[in-house]
Amino acid sequence: MPDISTTAVKVGASAFGLSLATIAPDGNALIGAFAGATLFVVSAQEYRPLERLIYMLISLVMGYMAAPEITTHTPIKETAVAGFLAGVSCVYAGLKLQEQIRTLNLNKLLKRIKP
Repeated sequence: MPDISTTAVKVGASAFGLSLATIAPDGNALIGAFAGATLFVVSAQEYRPLERLIYMLISLVMGYMAAPEITTHTPIKETAVAGFLAGVSCVYAGLKLQEQIRTLNLNKLLKRIKP
């Protein structure tokens, strides 16, 4: 049985996402981004509830903002699908990028670049 804090995060995030749908110009992109963000957060059990709520908000916003770019530059033409893909992947990609930057050794990189 899920604990109370997990349930509260899910209910609060759902209410927030649905209230945003009423003010967004592209409701399809927002619904797709919300679905992608929800999928990411529900599957990310290794994070604490507050972290998951923050990641949900980041996924929602970035999924919605990236949907028009995805439909412009890829064969995907439906903003709901583009928002879903961006919402489900943006936090994961951001965390991986942060990890790579953290372990980056600039001296080795500069030695490779210089002949």
